[in-house]
Amino acid sequence: MAISADLLEILICPACRAKVELKADSSGLRCVSCHRVYPIRDEIPVMLIDEAVIE
Repeated sequence: MAISADLLEILICPACRAKVELKADSSGLRCVSCHRVYPIRDEIPVMLIDEAVIE
């Protein structure tokens, strides 16, 4: 099951408050501003700054 479009509309980056978008391989959510990637584990986005990696 993929992340729903409704959920993507309300999620924001906790670091800079910008929009996040699903990566092409569906492995995480990428911030359009600060380029942090938040992982998706067991179909749940982990929106913790400490868990994110910067691309």
